Formats: sequence, structure tokens, C-alpha cells
Amino acid sequence: MAADAILAGGGERGTTLVTPELEALARHRLARAREALAEGEQLLRSDASMGAVNRLYYAAFHAARSLLALRQVDSARHSGVITLFQTHFVKTGLLPSDVARALPRSFEKRQNADYADFSRVTLEEAATVAGEVRTFVEECSRLLDRLLLGER
Repeated sequence: MAADAILAGGGERGTTLVTPELEALARHRLARAREALAEGEQLLRSDASMGAVNRLYYAAFHAARSLLALRQVDSARHSGVITLFQTHFVKTGLLPSDVARALPRSFEKRQNADYADFSRVTLEEAATVAGEVRTFVEECSRLLDRLLLGER
């Protein structure tokens, strides 16, 4: 093991060697999540609910991928990222399922907003997504810090 590498995940199973490069990738993805969250909240304040839902989903998506970087797994498909996140962080009890629901919920809202004909997202619906995603990003950030400190 490299002298400056750390272990993430705790326990034998699911423990991953976290190199400085993996930590940098995870932190970069989390920064992208925070940026997308700020963009979504700005769009919401501008009454642009459809655009807000898009950016809010990507905030959750990047936050999920920040944690997946520590497990050295990823997917080319959004549904794959959601499944991997559920497997590695929800089913293992590392993130509560009520918080983790923000990822698939925001994905569904974004899909409808971006691709469904005649779809509308109300400001109230977008505000609900914003609250859920904000909590999700915050919890992913806390978990990332805990995992990088070698806690479970």
C-alpha cells in the first residue's frame, strides 16, 4: 500500500484503497455536485422550474458518483449509477434510504421535464426536489469525509 494512500469503507469487505488521485476525483465530483445544486437553486429562484429540475438531478448524480469513485465503480448509464449507488451505499446502511431516494426521484423528474411531451414541473414540485437533493448532497459530503477518514 502506498504510504499516502488511505482505506475507505471499513471492514474487510468493501474496503478500497483510496489513492490521492481517487480522493481528488471524488472531491472534484462533489464540487460539481455543489455547483449544479447552486445552479438549480438559482433557476428555481428565477421561476425556471424545468431547468431547475435538470440541474438539481445533476447535483444528485455528481454527488453519487463522488462516493462511487471511492469504490472504483461507475456506469455509462444513469440508471447504472443509481443501481450502483443503491448497492454500495444504501443496502450497506451507509446512507439512509429516505435520503438516498432523492437520486432516483430527481432522475425521474428530470427525465419527464427533459423528454416528455407537454410535461410541466410546478415551482412547488421543483422546490421539493431542491430540498431533497440539497439534503442528499450534504449527506454524501459528510459520508465522503467519513470514508476518507477511514470511518464507517
